[in-house]
Amino acid sequence: MSNVIKSFQYVAMEDSKLVEPPAPPVLKQEPLQDGELTEEQQLELDNLMQMKDQILQDAESFAEEQVRAAMDEAAAIRQQAQAEIEAWWDERRQLDQETIEQAMDRGFEQGYQEGLARAEAELRQQYDTMLQEASQILEQSYILKQQIIQESEPFLIELSCSIAEKIVDRQLTLQSEWVIELIQKVLSRRREKGIIALCVSPSQFSYIQDAREELLLHLDSQAELQIIPDASVQDRGCVIRSSFGSIDARIDTQLNEIKNALRQVALRSEGS
Repeated sequence: MSNVIKSFQYVAMEDSKLVEPPAPPVLKQEPLQDGELTEEQQLELDNLMQMKDQILQDAESFAEEQVRAAMDEAAAIRQQAQAEIEAWWDERRQLDQETIEQAMDRGFEQGYQEGLARAEAELRQQYDTMLQEASQILEQSYILKQQIIQESEPFLIELSCSIAEKIVDRQLTLQSEWVIELIQKVLSRRREKGIIALCVSPSQFSYIQDAREELLLHLDSQAELQIIPDASVQDRGCVIRSSFGSIDARIDTQLNEIKNALRQVALRSEGS
């Protein structure tokens, strides 16, 4: 429907309250000149002008109300559209956030598995390297041990024999009867006849000569014992000579034999 207000439909508020005015006084009409309006025409013209002004004012008010209503409706539509846009953006951001979180979770899990596999490979490689290094160290240590033993064996043998010699000498000094027992054992092995020469250290000659009768008990009855001081015997041992040969029972000689035996054992160990 058109919003244009037609003049024949318009009824002014003032017209609805009009009261019949008193009859105007009858004026004597004078003849009008050309172009002039009569009083009735002028009154009708004024009424029409008032009606026009009222119509324009009412139309302007109506237009303003329509404009305000349209603006309110546009504002409501704009507000609703803004709310829908914000809701769409919120939903989109939430969806994007969920997508990002899922992607991050997948990436984290994948990265964790890859990192775990890489760490296991690196640890396995480090373990193999360390195991190889440990094997090399053990092998080198074994070689070094054998080298140290081989280099120290002569010194240890010399040291051991020197210590043993001092211990034996000390013991023979404290218990001189050991010399007699040593000579008795050697004589008991030679059940020979004839002359048996017992060569002893000059420092021990008197002591052994005093034990002559005791030593004869370990010889054959037809054997003759001769006790001879010999400068080549420098310790508390002895050298026994007979027609069958000689027996070197000197302490240093026995220690040298022990030393040589130990050296032979060491050489065999090196060869194996």
